[in-house]
Amino acid sequence: MRIKPEQLSGLLQKGLMPVYFITGDEPLQLGELADEIRKAARKNGYDNREIVSVETGFEWNQLAFMADSLSIFADKKIIDLRLPSGTPGAEGSKALIKYCERLYEDTILLITAGKIDTKALKSRWVEALDKQGLVIQVWPLEGQDLIRWIQNRMQRRGLVVQPDGVQLLATRIEGNLLAAAQEIEKLYVLYGTGSLSVQMINDVVADSSRYDVFKLMDTVLSANVSRIFKVLSGLRSEGTAAPIVLWALTRDARLLIKLKLALVQGQHQDTVFKNNNIWDKRKSLISHALKRLSDHDLNHILVTSAIADRQIKGQQPGDAWETLLAICLTFASSPAMVNIN
Repeated sequence: MRIKPEQLSGLLQKGLMPVYFITGDEPLQLGELADEIRKAARKNGYDNREIVSVETGFEWNQLAFMADSLSIFADKKIIDLRLPSGTPGAEGSKALIKYCERLYEDTILLITAGKIDTKALKSRWVEALDKQGLVIQVWPLEGQDLIRWIQNRMQRRGLVVQPDGVQLLATRIEGNLLAAAQEIEKLYVLYGTGSLSVQMINDVVADSSRYDVFKLMDTVLSANVSRIFKVLSGLRSEGTAAPIVLWALTRDARLLIKLKLALVQGQHQDTVFKNNNIWDKRKSLISHALKRLSDHDLNHILVTSAIADRQIKGQQPGDAWETLLAICLTFASSPAMVNIN
Protein backbone atom coordinates (compact mmCIF):
# COMPACT_ATOMS: atom_id res chain seq x y z
CA MET A 1 0.00 0.00 0.00
CA ARG A 2 1.33 3.42 -0.90
CA ILE A 3 0.90 6.08 1.74
CA LYS A 4 1.96 9.63 2.53
CA PRO A 5 4.60 10.19 5.22
CA GLU A 6 2.07 11.75 7.61
CA GLN A 7 -0.06 8.57 7.50
CA LEU A 8 2.66 6.32 8.91
CA SER A 9 2.13 7.03 12.64
CA GLY A 10 -1.54 6.08 12.55
CA LEU A 11 -0.88 2.86 10.66
CA LEU A 12 1.93 1.82 13.02
CA GLN A 13 -0.51 2.11 15.94
CA LYS A 14 -2.78 -0.41 14.22
CA GLY A 15 -0.02 -2.97 13.72
CA LEU A 16 3.20 -3.78 11.90
CA MET A 17 3.66 -4.79 8.27
CA PRO A 18 6.25 -7.34 7.10
CA VAL A 19 7.79 -4.91 4.58
CA TYR A 20 8.44 -1.16 4.53
CA PHE A 21 9.97 0.73 1.62
CA ILE A 22 10.88 4.43 2.04
CA THR A 23 12.30 6.32 -0.92
CA GLY A 24 13.19 9.95 -1.54
CA ASP A 25 15.89 12.61 -1.60
CA GLU A 26 15.12 14.38 1.69
CA PRO A 27 17.52 12.79 4.24
CA LEU A 28 15.87 14.14 7.40
CA GLN A 29 12.38 12.86 6.53
CA LEU A 30 13.82 9.58 5.28
CA GLY A 31 15.75 8.99 8.49
CA GLU A 32 12.94 10.01 10.83
CA LEU A 33 10.38 7.79 9.11
CA ALA A 34 12.77 4.84 9.36
CA ASP A 35 13.38 5.65 13.05
CA GLU A 36 9.63 5.67 13.67
CA ILE A 37 9.28 2.20 12.15
CA ARG A 38 12.24 0.84 14.12
CA LYS A 39 10.85 2.30 17.37
CA ALA A 40 7.44 0.69 16.78
CA ALA A 41 9.13 -2.61 15.97
CA ARG A 42 11.18 -2.56 19.19
CA LYS A 43 8.02 -1.96 21.21
CA ASN A 44 6.68 -5.17 19.69
CA GLY A 45 9.74 -7.27 20.54
CA TYR A 46 11.82 -6.85 17.39
CA ASP A 47 15.01 -6.34 19.36
CA ASN A 48 17.46 -7.80 16.86
CA ARG A 49 18.50 -5.59 13.94
CA GLU A 50 20.76 -6.44 11.01
CA ILE A 51 21.98 -3.53 8.89
CA VAL A 52 23.16 -4.05 5.34
CA SER A 53 24.07 -1.46 2.71
CA VAL A 54 23.87 -2.50 -0.93
CA GLU A 55 27.22 -1.44 -2.33
CA THR A 56 29.31 -2.76 -5.23
CA GLY A 57 29.90 -6.47 -4.75
CA PHE A 58 26.90 -7.08 -2.50
CA GLU A 59 25.55 -10.61 -2.85
CA TRP A 60 21.76 -10.58 -2.87
CA ASN A 61 21.54 -14.16 -1.64
CA GLN A 62 22.52 -12.70 1.74
CA LEU A 63 18.99 -11.32 2.08
CA ALA A 64 17.38 -14.76 2.24
CA PHE A 65 20.21 -16.02 4.45
CA MET A 66 19.67 -13.22 6.98
CA ALA A 67 15.93 -13.82 7.02
CA ASP A 68 16.42 -17.56 7.58
CA SER A 69 19.09 -17.34 10.26
CA LEU A 70 18.03 -17.32 13.91
CA SER A 71 19.50 -14.93 16.43
CA ILE A 72 20.74 -16.12 19.80
CA PHE A 73 19.54 -12.84 21.28
CA ALA A 74 15.99 -12.52 19.94
CA ASP A 75 13.46 -14.40 17.85
CA LYS A 76 12.16 -11.29 16.11
CA LYS A 77 14.39 -9.22 13.86
CA ILE A 78 14.52 -6.22 11.55
CA ILE A 79 16.54 -6.39 8.36
CA ASP A 80 17.59 -2.80 7.74
CA LEU A 81 18.44 -2.69 4.03
CA ARG A 82 19.89 0.52 2.55
CA LEU A 83 19.81 1.24 -1.20
CA PRO A 84 21.87 4.42 -1.74
CA SER A 85 21.41 4.28 -5.52
CA GLY A 86 17.64 3.97 -5.22
CA THR A 87 17.29 0.79 -7.27
CA PRO A 88 18.52 -2.77 -6.62
CA GLY A 89 19.49 -3.75 -10.16
CA ALA A 90 18.38 -6.91 -11.96
CA GLU A 91 19.69 -9.38 -9.37
CA GLY A 92 18.31 -7.36 -6.48
CA SER A 93 14.91 -7.01 -8.14
CA LYS A 94 14.63 -10.79 -8.39
CA ALA A 95 15.73 -11.22 -4.78
CA LEU A 96 13.16 -8.73 -3.47
CA ILE A 97 10.35 -10.29 -5.51
CA LYS A 98 11.33 -13.73 -4.24
CA TYR A 99 11.45 -12.42 -0.66
CA CYS A 100 7.91 -11.03 -0.98
CA GLU A 101 6.67 -14.33 -2.36
CA ARG A 102 7.86 -16.08 0.80
CA LEU A 103 7.63 -13.74 3.75
CA TYR A 104 9.58 -14.75 6.84
CA GLU A 105 7.80 -15.09 10.16
CA ASP A 106 8.87 -12.64 12.88
CA THR A 107 11.01 -10.66 10.39
CA ILE A 108 10.47 -7.11 9.19
CA LEU A 109 12.24 -5.90 6.07
CA LEU A 110 12.86 -2.14 6.18
CA ILE A 111 14.28 -0.69 2.95
CA THR A 112 15.44 2.91 2.67
CA ALA A 113 16.49 4.18 -0.73
CA GLY A 114 17.39 7.30 -2.64
CA LYS A 115 14.89 8.88 -5.00
CA ILE A 116 13.60 6.63 -7.77
CA ASP A 117 11.89 7.74 -10.97
CA THR A 118 8.32 7.15 -12.11
CA LYS A 119 9.32 4.20 -14.28
CA ALA A 120 11.00 2.42 -11.36
CA LEU A 121 7.91 2.96 -9.19
CA LYS A 122 5.97 0.82 -11.68
CA SER A 123 8.55 -1.99 -11.72
CA ARG A 124 7.74 -5.50 -10.50
CA TRP A 125 9.95 -5.33 -7.43
CA VAL A 126 8.26 -2.13 -6.17
CA GLU A 127 4.83 -3.62 -6.88
CA ALA A 128 5.84 -6.70 -4.87
CA LEU A 129 6.85 -4.52 -1.91
CA ASP A 130 3.65 -2.51 -2.34
CA LYS A 131 1.52 -5.66 -2.22
CA GLN A 132 3.08 -7.01 0.98
CA GLY A 133 3.77 -3.82 2.92
CA LEU A 134 3.94 -0.04 2.83
CA VAL A 135 5.65 2.15 0.21
CA ILE A 136 6.35 5.74 1.27
CA GLN A 137 7.66 8.41 -1.09
CA VAL A 138 9.41 11.37 0.52
CA TRP A 139 9.33 14.70 -1.31
CA PRO A 140 11.15 17.95 -0.51
CA LEU A 141 8.69 20.18 1.33
CA GLU A 142 7.68 23.52 -0.17
CA GLY A 143 5.03 26.18 0.37
CA GLN A 144 2.21 25.24 2.72
CA ASP A 145 3.60 21.72 3.23
CA LEU A 146 6.78 23.24 4.65
CA ILE A 147 4.75 25.65 6.83
CA ARG A 148 2.71 22.77 8.28
CA TRP A 149 5.85 20.73 8.91
CA ILE A 150 7.43 23.60 10.85
CA GLN A 151 4.24 24.24 12.82
CA ASN A 152 3.88 20.59 13.81
CA ARG A 153 7.52 20.29 14.80
CA MET A 154 7.39 23.45 16.92
CA GLN A 155 4.18 22.30 18.60
CA ARG A 156 5.85 19.02 19.58
CA ARG A 157 8.48 21.12 21.33
CA GLY A 158 5.84 23.21 23.08
CA LEU A 159 6.69 26.34 21.09
CA VAL A 160 3.84 28.70 20.24
CA VAL A 161 4.50 30.96 17.26
CA GLN A 162 2.32 33.34 15.29
CA PRO A 163 1.99 32.79 11.50
CA ASP A 164 4.46 35.61 10.77
CA GLY A 165 7.08 33.87 12.88
CA VAL A 166 6.53 30.53 11.13
CA GLN A 167 6.78 32.28 7.76
CA LEU A 168 10.05 33.94 8.77
CA LEU A 169 11.51 30.61 9.83
CA ALA A 170 10.34 28.97 6.59
CA THR A 171 11.99 31.74 4.55
CA ARG A 172 15.25 31.43 6.43
CA ILE A 173 15.63 27.64 6.15
CA GLU A 174 13.84 27.00 2.84
CA GLY A 175 15.04 23.85 1.12
CA ASN A 176 16.98 22.58 4.14
CA LEU A 177 14.90 20.56 6.62
CA LEU A 178 17.94 19.56 8.65
CA ALA A 179 18.68 23.23 9.25
CA ALA A 180 15.01 23.76 10.18
CA ALA A 181 15.13 20.99 12.78
CA GLN A 182 18.36 22.37 14.21
CA GLU A 183 16.99 25.92 14.43
CA ILE A 184 13.83 24.72 16.18
CA GLU A 185 15.96 22.84 18.71
CA LYS A 186 18.04 25.99 19.19
CA LEU A 187 14.90 28.03 19.89
CA TYR A 188 13.72 25.43 22.38
CA VAL A 189 17.05 25.36 24.21
CA LEU A 190 17.27 29.16 24.38
CA TYR A 191 13.68 30.00 25.26
CA GLY A 192 12.07 26.78 26.51
CA THR A 193 8.39 26.11 25.96
CA GLY A 194 5.96 28.97 25.44
CA SER A 195 5.32 31.81 23.01
CA LEU A 196 7.97 33.14 20.65
CA SER A 197 7.84 36.56 19.01
CA VAL A 198 8.96 37.26 15.46
CA GLN A 199 11.84 39.28 16.86
CA MET A 200 13.02 36.35 19.00
CA ILE A 201 13.12 34.13 15.92
CA ASN A 202 14.82 36.83 13.86
CA ASP A 203 17.53 37.23 16.49
CA VAL A 204 18.36 33.52 16.64
CA VAL A 205 17.65 31.81 13.33
CA ALA A 206 20.34 31.96 10.67
CA ASP A 207 19.56 32.21 6.97
CA SER A 208 20.14 28.58 5.97
CA SER A 209 18.35 28.58 2.61
CA ARG A 210 19.72 26.07 0.14
CA TYR A 211 19.24 26.63 -3.55
CA ASP A 212 19.99 24.78 -6.73
CA VAL A 213 19.57 25.57 -10.40
CA PHE A 214 16.39 23.50 -10.61
CA LYS A 215 14.75 25.61 -7.92
CA LEU A 216 15.92 28.68 -9.83
CA MET A 217 14.22 27.45 -12.99
CA ASP A 218 10.95 26.79 -11.15
CA THR A 219 11.13 30.35 -9.84
CA VAL A 220 11.98 31.78 -13.28
CA LEU A 221 9.20 29.88 -15.04
CA SER A 222 6.67 30.97 -12.39
CA ALA A 223 7.70 34.62 -13.07
CA ASN A 224 8.25 35.33 -9.37
CA VAL A 225 10.49 38.37 -9.77
CA SER A 226 11.26 39.09 -6.11
CA ARG A 227 12.16 35.46 -5.55
CA ILE A 228 14.39 35.38 -8.62
CA PHE A 229 16.65 37.95 -6.99
CA LYS A 230 16.87 35.90 -3.80
CA VAL A 231 17.48 32.50 -5.40
CA LEU A 232 20.06 33.79 -7.90
CA SER A 233 21.85 35.69 -5.13
CA GLY A 234 21.81 32.53 -3.03
CA LEU A 235 23.36 30.48 -5.83
CA ARG A 236 26.10 33.08 -6.32
CA SER A 237 26.91 33.34 -2.60
CA GLU A 238 27.04 29.54 -2.27
CA GLY A 239 29.67 29.37 -5.00
CA THR A 240 27.55 27.82 -7.75
CA ALA A 241 29.45 28.10 -11.02
CA ALA A 242 27.97 30.60 -13.48
CA PRO A 243 28.19 28.10 -16.40
CA ILE A 244 25.84 25.73 -14.52
CA VAL A 245 23.25 28.49 -14.11
CA LEU A 246 23.63 29.44 -17.78
CA TRP A 247 23.21 25.79 -18.80
CA ALA A 248 19.90 25.55 -16.92
CA LEU A 249 18.57 28.77 -18.43
CA THR A 250 19.49 27.93 -22.03
CA ARG A 251 18.23 24.36 -21.65
CA ASP A 252 14.73 25.53 -20.70
CA ALA A 253 14.75 28.29 -23.34
CA ARG A 254 15.51 25.73 -26.05
CA LEU A 255 12.89 23.39 -24.59
CA LEU A 256 10.22 26.09 -24.77
CA ILE A 257 11.16 26.87 -28.38
CA LYS A 258 10.89 23.16 -29.23
CA LEU A 259 7.49 22.88 -27.52
CA LYS A 260 6.14 25.98 -29.26
CA LEU A 261 7.16 24.60 -32.64
CA ALA A 262 5.43 21.28 -31.96
CA LEU A 263 2.25 23.01 -30.81
CA VAL A 264 2.21 25.27 -33.87
CA GLN A 265 2.43 22.13 -36.01
CA GLY A 266 -0.85 20.98 -34.48
CA GLN A 267 0.34 18.41 -31.95
CA HIS A 268 -1.74 18.03 -28.78
CA GLN A 269 -0.17 19.58 -25.68
CA ASP A 270 -0.42 16.42 -23.56
CA THR A 271 1.39 14.46 -26.26
CA VAL A 272 4.06 17.13 -26.64
CA PHE A 273 4.66 17.21 -22.88
CA LYS A 274 4.85 13.42 -22.67
CA ASN A 275 7.30 13.21 -25.57
CA ASN A 276 9.54 15.76 -23.86
CA ASN A 277 9.38 14.18 -20.38
CA ILE A 278 7.47 17.03 -18.75
CA TRP A 279 5.60 15.62 -15.79
CA ASP A 280 3.44 16.64 -12.85
CA LYS A 281 4.60 19.83 -11.13
CA ARG A 282 6.41 21.28 -14.17
CA LYS A 283 3.37 21.03 -16.45
CA SER A 284 1.72 24.11 -14.99
CA LEU A 285 4.97 26.10 -14.96
CA ILE A 286 5.75 25.22 -18.58
CA SER A 287 2.18 25.91 -19.73
CA HIS A 288 2.19 29.40 -18.24
CA ALA A 289 5.64 30.13 -19.66
CA LEU A 290 4.52 29.08 -23.14
CA LYS A 291 1.60 31.52 -22.96
CA ARG A 292 3.67 34.33 -21.48
CA LEU A 293 6.80 34.19 -23.65
CA SER A 294 6.80 35.01 -27.34
CA ASP A 295 9.19 33.64 -29.96
CA HIS A 296 10.99 36.99 -29.80
CA ASP A 297 11.41 36.67 -26.01
CA LEU A 298 12.91 33.20 -26.28
CA ASN A 299 15.26 34.18 -29.10
CA HIS A 300 16.33 37.22 -27.06
CA ILE A 301 17.11 34.89 -24.15
CA LEU A 302 19.41 32.80 -26.35
CA VAL A 303 21.16 35.90 -27.72
CA THR A 304 21.68 37.24 -24.20
CA SER A 305 22.89 33.79 -23.11
CA ALA A 306 25.60 33.99 -25.76
CA ILE A 307 26.73 37.30 -24.20
CA ALA A 308 26.81 35.67 -20.75
CA ASP A 309 28.86 32.80 -22.15
CA ARG A 310 31.46 35.18 -23.58
CA GLN A 311 31.58 37.13 -20.30
CA ILE A 312 32.14 33.93 -18.32
CA LYS A 313 35.03 33.05 -20.65
CA GLY A 314 36.50 36.55 -20.41
CA GLN A 315 35.90 37.22 -24.08
CA GLN A 316 33.54 40.18 -23.49
CA PRO A 317 33.48 42.84 -20.75
CA GLY A 318 30.70 42.89 -18.18
CA ASP A 319 29.48 40.99 -15.14
CA ALA A 320 28.16 37.56 -16.19
CA TRP A 321 25.94 37.36 -13.09
CA GLU A 322 24.19 40.60 -14.06
CA THR A 323 23.58 39.14 -17.50
CA LEU A 324 22.23 35.95 -15.96
CA LEU A 325 19.84 38.10 -13.92
CA ALA A 326 18.73 39.85 -17.11
CA ILE A 327 17.99 36.44 -18.67
CA CYS A 328 15.97 35.39 -15.62
CA LEU A 329 13.94 38.59 -15.73
CA THR A 330 13.27 38.12 -19.45
CA PHE A 331 11.91 34.66 -18.64
CA ALA A 332 9.64 36.39 -16.10
CA SER A 333 8.62 39.02 -18.69
CA SER A 334 10.03 41.73 -16.46
CA PRO A 335 12.27 44.67 -17.46
CA ALA A 336 15.87 43.60 -17.08
CA MET A 337 16.86 46.66 -15.06
CA VAL A 338 20.51 45.88 -15.76
CA ASN A 339 22.93 46.98 -18.45
CA ILE A 340 24.44 44.01 -20.25
CA ASN A 341 26.34 45.95 -22.90
